This record gives sequence, C-alpha cells and structure tokens, in this order.
Amino acid sequence: MPVQSLPIRDSAFHVRLLHQYLILLKNYPILTKSVTSGILSAMGNLLSQALEAKRKAKEGTPVKEIDISGPARFAFYGLLITGPVSHYFYQLMEVLMPTTVPYCMVKRLLLDRLIFAPAFLLLFFFVMNILEGKRWADFQSKVNSSYWPALKMNWKVWTPFQFININYVAVEVSSSHWL
Repeated sequence: MPVQSLPIRDSAFHVRLLHQYLILLKNYPILTKSVTSGILSAMGNLLSQALEAKRKAKEGTPVKEIDISGPARFAFYGLLITGPVSHYFYQLMEVLMPTTVPYCMVKRLLLDRLIFAPAFLLLFFFVMNILEGKRWADFQSKVNSSYWPALKMNWKVWTPFQFININYVAVEVSSSHWL
C-alpha cells in the first residue's frame, strides 16, 4: 500500500515574521531601522510610564494617566533620528575601522562610548526639549542637572551590549544603502 506524503508544516509565526523583517532590512535598511526604532522607542516610553505609575501607586502617591505625547515624541525621535543616525554611524565605523585594523574591537567600542554616546545623548536632550516646547534655558538646566548622570548610566548599562553589537553583529556595507 502506498504511503501518502504529508506536507511539511509551515514555520512558526515568529520565524516567518523574522524572515519578513530580515527581507525588509535588506531591501529597505534605513526605513526598516527607522520604523523599528520609532516603535521600540514609543513602547519604551509607555513601559517607563507604566512602571512609574505602578511604583507611585504602591507608595500611595497620586498616579496620573499615561501621557500619550511622550510615546509620540519618542516615536518621532526614533523614526527620524535614532534609526537613520545609527545606520550611518555603524556603516561609517565599519568603513573606517574594518576588522583588519589592529585592536579594532577596542577602538570601535571607545569611539562609540566616548564620542558617539555623549554626542547622541546631547542630541536627545536637545530634540526632546524642542518637541516638548521648552525654552533654551530649560535645555541648559536639563543638561546641567541630568546629562552627566544619564551618560554615566548609559555607559554602565549599554557598554557590554554595545561591545557585542559593534563587534559581532554584521553590518552590511553597500554603496546603495548610503543614499
């Protein structure tokens, strides 16, 4: 009696989703990174607000409603700044410091942590100040009170992840992606 062939089960949804994302990343790298960054930034702000509300509720402090303008500002920043700027920075780093350069792993990390991270944090403060409709004096005050603590926290939290990202996540360098 002949054996009937069974179709191979389709891949799991998350595998198909990842496959589609990688196709978009290859075909539309800047747009895909920008949209991803915008979505993740907005979600991060929402999560931050939710955690802060939970903490305040636990303390018995009055809790305000979620401020929807926060995720909107973060989405805007991620879409128009984080996505494109990061794309070009990592492309440039790949060109300036290929893996053939002696001590490239350390040099890449130092460039990211000591040049890019401080400048990018300052840009973040500046753009958020504008998006919040605040004055120049507010920006100066924010930088004076929060920049150094935020930069130190950035270094503490993100340095190990950035070491892996910069040195082990492949960057596809293509002249067509520079435009």
